[in-house]
Amino acid sequence: MKPAVMTTQDPIAAAPPAAATPRHARGRSRRGSILLHATVISASAFAVFPLVWILLSSFKPKEWIQSSQITLVKEPTLANYQALLANTDFLVWFRNSAVVALFTMVFGIAMSASAGYAISRFRFPGKRPLMWTFLITQMFPVAILIVPIYTIMAALGLINTPASLVIAYCTVAVPFCTWMLKGYFDTIPVEIDEAGRVDGLGPFGTFWRLILPLARPGLAVTAFYTFLTAWGEVAYASAFLNTNDRFTLAYGLQTFVPKSPALPLWELLTPAAVLITIPSGIVFFFAQKHLVAGLTAGGTKG
Repeated sequence: MKPAVMTTQDPIAAAPPAAATPRHARGRSRRGSILLHATVISASAFAVFPLVWILLSSFKPKEWIQSSQITLVKEPTLANYQALLANTDFLVWFRNSAVVALFTMVFGIAMSASAGYAISRFRFPGKRPLMWTFLITQMFPVAILIVPIYTIMAALGLINTPASLVIAYCTVAVPFCTWMLKGYFDTIPVEIDEAGRVDGLGPFGTFWRLILPLARPGLAVTAFYTFLTAWGEVAYASAFLNTNDRFTLAYGLQTFVPKSPALPLWELLTPAAVLITIPSGIVFFFAQKHLVAGLTAGGTKG
């Protein structure tokens, strides 16, 4: 009988060959990474270029804005901003737009949040038809809705008043925001409502004290959307307003574009376009940290 022979093997040699690492697991190639970054940079430059060009043009004298020679900033001046603020009704239009946008935002949030919470939590007669009504109203273009809404506003004596615009803008913003907030409220556990009722809170107390603080991302999106709806809208403003002291910014700036063959007043339009973006930027700054969560949370029910 032969004695057993002990052999040792190199563990590295004995180990089975590792499977080839997939290409996507090793990351993009250098060429692919360069191509991706070049595409992103090009798209960003293409999107930002008009905004930068308007900003730079707002500091140019009139003759250089309308010149065929391409220049970035030549003979910079603040005369355009001074002429806009001193010789036009820009500040009046700015005030009118701010009032309309703020009231639209407040009423839009109040109606959308309460309606979205009721649809999300309660069962009541007409719930499904109400949801379909909110959805169907989004299918009609503004051109079709202007005439019936104008007739209603005229019957109520609201033509050429800010209230007519606030009501019209709410008809546009509230249905969409209600659906969005309804989806967001669906992601908040119902157990929170039950805990509120155990503590003696009624439906409104539960909604106000418990649900709304948890719905800040959704409310931020609603505020941002309703503000932009009212801030930049021109169709309803041009139909409902008929005196210069009641114009909003979007409609008032049309006076800088003459109907005759004369060129637009670019020396007034460019600084006005820059100043118009400031309120929107401020609202976005305060709402930005909630925007992504608010836009995505209502898409699926957790």
